[in-house]
Amino acid sequence: MPMDDKVSRREFLEKGGRAVGAVAAMPAWLAAASPSDAAASLPRRTLGRTGVSVSILAMGCGSRFLAYPADQATAVLEKAVGLGINYLDTAMDYGQGESETRVGRFLAARRRDVFVATKVPQGARTRDAALREVEASLKRLQTDHVDLLHLHGLGDAADLAKIEAASGALKALYELRAQKVARFVGMTSHADGAVMATAIERHDLDCVQMAMNPARALRFEELALPAANRKSLGVILMKVTGQDKLLGAGKADTASLLRYAWSLPISTAVCGMPKLEFLEANVAAAKTFVSSLSPAEMDRLRTQYAGGTSAMARFFTHHRDDGGWTA
Repeated sequence: MPMDDKVSRREFLEKGGRAVGAVAAMPAWLAAASPSDAAASLPRRTLGRTGVSVSILAMGCGSRFLAYPADQATAVLEKAVGLGINYLDTAMDYGQGESETRVGRFLAARRRDVFVATKVPQGARTRDAALREVEASLKRLQTDHVDLLHLHGLGDAADLAKIEAASGALKALYELRAQKVARFVGMTSHADGAVMATAIERHDLDCVQMAMNPARALRFEELALPAANRKSLGVILMKVTGQDKLLGAGKADTASLLRYAWSLPISTAVCGMPKLEFLEANVAAAKTFVSSLSPAEMDRLRTQYAGGTSAMARFFTHHRDDGGWTA
């Protein structure tokens, strides 16, 4: 696609094109509850200044979603939406586009039923590179727009400087939002809460997605979350279980960690759920979440994991959200 200074939404979409795909029938073993009944019982919150109502549990479509066989992926998403989830989180980096391709097969028939977030990969930090990546993402997703477009994996101050440059990827996000190719824009990070707080303070974002759990690694909860709340951004929490590192003997269970997440001033928590029983258990936890943990309960969980904060910080600093998928 020619990278002219001004690219209209129509030109962008016509050059990107949209694939056409059939949605596989849902097998009996994945039969879901009535969508209307489920949606009514799964709590929702407003996604910050976007004004959009989203389920407090979001379907993560990274490595855990890619653990399902490809021919079951559409049915799994049907199950999730039938249970009341209306937020799907994907990215080109998840399986080198495989996640977006799977989500796209679902969207071919259900686009209006879900809020879809995808991400410009970490390797595309310039405007032109970001535009090329979004063009390819739309084609895989079989849609002419996404609800939320993030810059994926904000790292250190040098990385932020690349994004902020005159020819940086942030410029592409603003253009795409103006053209309504992306309804809203944001950034994700699990590397440095201070850098994320700076990005929030400097830029016109709608949402942010950040790693937060009781281990409180890298100061996202202490620095970036208040900065986002001051600007009324939609806050999406990820790494509820620290990529399962907070689970195991003598540790809290997933339901308790979800309660911690939902007790923070966030809109939704993205969870990877590689088995149907995990999906159903997390939905059950969401449905029974009626009150936040008390400050004392929050502190008890933080104290329980305080010894692992440094290890969690090291893991997140070097972790890459590539989905871990191979064909």
